[in-house]
Amino acid sequence: MYRGRIAPTPTGLLHLGHARTFALAAQQARAANGTLILRIEDLDAARCQPHFTTNAIEDLKWLGINWQEGPDIGGPHAPYLQSQRLPWFNEAWKKLHASGQIYPCDKSRQDVERALVAPHAEDDAEPIFPPSLRPALSTGRNATAPGKTNWRFRVPDGETISFIDQIEGPQSFTAGKDFGDLLIWRKDGMPSYEMAVVADDHAMGITHVVRGADLLKSTARQILLYRAFKWEIPQWSHAPLVNDASGQRLSKRAAGLSIQELRHKGLTPAEILTAPIDTLISK
Repeated sequence: MYRGRIAPTPTGLLHLGHARTFALAAQQARAANGTLILRIEDLDAARCQPHFTTNAIEDLKWLGINWQEGPDIGGPHAPYLQSQRLPWFNEAWKKLHASGQIYPCDKSRQDVERALVAPHAEDDAEPIFPPSLRPALSTGRNATAPGKTNWRFRVPDGETISFIDQIEGPQSFTAGKDFGDLLIWRKDGMPSYEMAVVADDHAMGITHVVRGADLLKSTARQILLYRAFKWEIPQWSHAPLVNDASGQRLSKRAAGLSIQELRHKGLTPAEILTAPIDTLISK
């Protein structure tokens, strides 16, 4: 049984890239006669706003992107707001802690940058965490809860994580080279993106993940977490990114290509989802 999901983060308006990726996820679920879930990933309390959730749901419905479980529909896996799922994330932390692969970490970004021998050409906002900053293997083993500190997952340095993407083809990333120890829990009491998405995709029975190609490296990270949890790994499809007129990847700051703005310009859902990007930019 095919179970997919769309998972907007309500830190801004949905843009063209989101719309096309979510439409692809809906198309795949429909073709497989499967179920599509809408999950709101609202763990960043400082940036996530309820009105962006409302806008996202309105835009998705207007575009004709339908889901079978999620806000306004319900189902056996509710709630679908990640901010309401902290008890589950705490249980997931305990399971990961029992694996012996995570440790508390009080190192700041500056500590990490100072420890690096040379800068890394990373797309990620966070530099690669160097092995020299890891604590002893026994550190944190007596913890019963995350507490008010960051926790990291110890990656198997030198191991190549490979997978077949249904769109991008064969992919390989090397732990310790392409990415370092993952942040899986934040000192503000919230799980990181990497852990939360894996925990929720498992809990909701997601079998197929469709998202943007900017998350290909995250897939390698998440495969390591799936292995540590001993959970079944879904299939992956990473859609090509949509760029603006300058060739830059769209962000939520690109108001001119937000679905709200395109709607106000009089474009139809079909135009937004299929027209050449240059055509939409020029309107």
